[in-house]
Amino acid sequence: MDRRNNTNVPYFILFGLTDSEVLQQFLFILFLLIYLITLLGNAGMILIIRLDLQLHTPMYFFLSHLSFLDLSYSTVIIPKTLENLLTSNKNISFMGCFTQMWFFVLFSVTEFFLLSSMAYDRYVAICNPLHYPVVMSTRLCHTLISGSYMISFTESSVILLFMNSFHFCGSNVIYHFYFDLTPILTLSCTDTHDLELMIMICAGFNVLMTLSTISFSYISILSTILKINSSSGKHKAFSTCASHILGVTLYYVTTTFTYVKPKKSYSLGRDQVASVLYTMVIPMLNPLIYSLRNKEVKNALIRVIQKREDSKQ
Repeated sequence: MDRRNNTNVPYFILFGLTDSEVLQQFLFILFLLIYLITLLGNAGMILIIRLDLQLHTPMYFFLSHLSFLDLSYSTVIIPKTLENLLTSNKNISFMGCFTQMWFFVLFSVTEFFLLSSMAYDRYVAICNPLHYPVVMSTRLCHTLISGSYMISFTESSVILLFMNSFHFCGSNVIYHFYFDLTPILTLSCTDTHDLELMIMICAGFNVLMTLSTISFSYISILSTILKINSSSGKHKAFSTCASHILGVTLYYVTTTFTYVKPKKSYSLGRDQVASVLYTMVIPMLNPLIYSLRNKEVKNALIRVIQKREDSKQ
């Protein structure tokens, strides 16, 4: 993508979160630690699910893809952020900017639809347990995953094509730590109304479709749980959904707060905090959320370790 014909600005400058050297050093250590935990947690989750045959179920199939997405879009954002915190040169090329944006939109939108697929999986497991193996077939699971990627691929590509026609003839400083949609729209000399409208339509579609699926699933699940007579049965049924509910709440609140609003309401401080949460903190927390309360994952980890020790002996 050659942007030089459309702008007088040869590159962008990612201002980051702060210009204080002391804070930059602190944030570098903090973000590096978060990234290492994210890598270890998500890669470990994928590895455990792959190695343990008892976890080869639709629920953990979706969970392995969630770990892949968290790992992917964290890797799209954090390494460049760490580099900018260490060096005084915060330049990023047009190709680098739009490549980062395309991959970030791809992975983040896919996660919306993946979370709704996970909710549907829990709905079938609790409300229709006898039909679960038939309904949640391997074919349906792969169709849901493929559809999620196709929708996100289309949306990210359309956004990129729109932005390819923009002119940037003023400031080239992006007051953010990565190439996000809202900050870059404020720098454009071109009328961005059409793109803003399209982004809000896409974001509204994503939230409406996925949130309606999640809401329907959990209303049905709650209704089914309330009909269970034993308290132990209710607790067991609810425990299978608690982690997903927490993960969905964190992700939807932060992303909806950031993107489902007009450009004029953009606030540097509030939006950056929200961005740190869903690009760094949530991908780090998801493996902990889905494993700490999950006995199956803990038992699988023990089995994998024992199997490795037995093979050595």
